[in-house]
Amino acid sequence: MRLTVICALVAATFALGACKKAESPAEVQRDVAKAEAEGHRDVADARADVKEANADADRDVAKAIADHDQDNVAKAAHDANVTADKGKAKIMLAQAEAAHKVAIEKCEGMSGAPQKECKDDADKTLEQQKDAAKAEQDQ
Repeated sequence: MRLTVICALVAATFALGACKKAESPAEVQRDVAKAEAEGHRDVADARADVKEANADADRDVAKAIADHDQDNVAKAAHDANVTADKGKAKIMLAQAEAAHKVAIEKCEGMSGAPQKECKDDADKTLEQQKDAAKAEQDQ
């Protein structure tokens, strides 16, 4: 009987020790601000990359038009559309990942089961947004 009680106490101690403790509000606020800044940079970088890729695709279309080659115009236009769709998906993904980082940092202000649920929700939202980005790219 005593062995069972001791084992239960030891298990409870380990279970409580395994629970993630909440960070202080100041620490959470600092981490959230850092994640937001990094997210803005990542999204801005993605937008710049997409803008450059779209400009290259548009130049290819213009060159094909200037060459009066209808087959190349059609191919270049198709390629430009694919590039634009991939670009939209890239930006959507960067935005989703940025929002995920912020959400995870906000979860750090919680402890125990609510923190785990918060992180699980953030992960689920990220996966849904990744799926939406993939669908945008596949259009």
